[in-house]
Amino acid sequence: MKIRFCGATREVTGSKHLLMINDKRVLLDCGLYQGRRKESYAKNHAFPFDPRSIDSIILSHAHIDHCGNLPSLVKRGFSGKIYATSATRDLCNYMLMDSAMIQERETEYLKKHEEKSSVPIEPLYTPEDVKKTLDHFIEAGYEQTFAVEDGVAACFYDAGHVLGSAITHFIIYDKAKNQRFNFAYTGDLGRKGLPILRDPQYFPPTDYLIIESTYGNRTHDDVKNIQKQLANIVNKAAEKGGKILIPAFAFERTQELIYHFNILSQNKKIPAIPIFIDSPLSVKLTDVFEAHPECYDEETRALIKNKENPFGYGDLKYITEVEDSKKLNDYIGPCIIISASGMAEHGRILHHLKNNIEDPKTTVLFVGFQASYTLGRKLTEGAKIAKIFGKEYKVNAEITKIDAFSGHADKNDLMDFVTRIRGLKRIFIVHGETEQSEAFAKALREKGYDAYIPNFAEEIEI
Repeated sequence: MKIRFCGATREVTGSKHLLMINDKRVLLDCGLYQGRRKESYAKNHAFPFDPRSIDSIILSHAHIDHCGNLPSLVKRGFSGKIYATSATRDLCNYMLMDSAMIQERETEYLKKHEEKSSVPIEPLYTPEDVKKTLDHFIEAGYEQTFAVEDGVAACFYDAGHVLGSAITHFIIYDKAKNQRFNFAYTGDLGRKGLPILRDPQYFPPTDYLIIESTYGNRTHDDVKNIQKQLANIVNKAAEKGGKILIPAFAFERTQELIYHFNILSQNKKIPAIPIFIDSPLSVKLTDVFEAHPECYDEETRALIKNKENPFGYGDLKYITEVEDSKKLNDYIGPCIIISASGMAEHGRILHHLKNNIEDPKTTVLFVGFQASYTLGRKLTEGAKIAKIFGKEYKVNAEITKIDAFSGHADKNDLMDFVTRIRGLKRIFIVHGETEQSEAFAKALREKGYDAYIPNFAEEIEI
């Protein structure tokens, strides 16, 4: 078998890894690269393989950096099956459609405001391409082995990262070498003790492993401290009488925040102030969460059993209409506004930042990973000026963040996970900025593992 690493090598976004076995090609994820506009378009448009040559796809989860370029693949000739969990398929219905609509809006904006020669001005794909993509999905449950291709069987295990996320464990028979071996791909690996979701599952002995390294050299704050930190930030901001703006990923992070604020409100740890979920996508995705209790941990299942809804309570208000979103500009007094996108690159959060970031009473709270060059990264690194919709604004608001929210395993979680896997011959480290991947590889080698960081488009035979 050969593996070609086609994305998210020495960087975080754009996951794509190609398995070539028994004259078949199986693609692990097909994500969008996210970064500067020109570079992103170039990387997302140019596949390092012929889309028509791919026989099947294994999708680890519904984050855009893992699933976001599937419609491009279909648009350009892919005709095989896409294997994913039921929750991932349902989430992709909304995530991919939202991605297509964002691209169409950005294209429209660029055609009006930018020189035609400066950037490409066509979307990668359209909503119609998304609809065609969804027809290729085949749902598979956790811990149920299924045939992918001749000589390739797979089984999903819960990755504990987001709703529906899966580690894929393969049982492979290489006909050319008359050899059987096991191989696993983590996708994005979660953490123990996160709300709503189950902890990452372990799987049978494995010879070869592709593992993420987003936080290969960092440790997170304890998950148990999240509610205390949230309460401190909200109470301080409420005393100032200002708004608390939380750029949050519509998928998973928003639902986690709702869960925590529900508990804080019930226990009267924060004042009774309105909490607005200003994101149509978040509303749709929360509906998907409610439809998939099979992914819940024991605590969340207990809440449901007691007829408590962790995604809906008194102070919480969901906003879908544009006019209702605009009315928040005139809201006087403390309130919490949770809105996408999590890196403050697009979505309604930009309008809220534009209208409030120059107000010293405003607090902007970041609760997730901020990729290089994004507005979120610039603000968390202390930028004094924010460029929003082409105009510059002084950053007078208080900018803060909670690192404990991360849905990615940190260096201790990653090491603990690897040391529980038996039979490992070689580990391939992906999905991490160079510093993070190299630190994790070094730590693994010090424990006697054969750890390797592949380069983009590198092909390795195993």
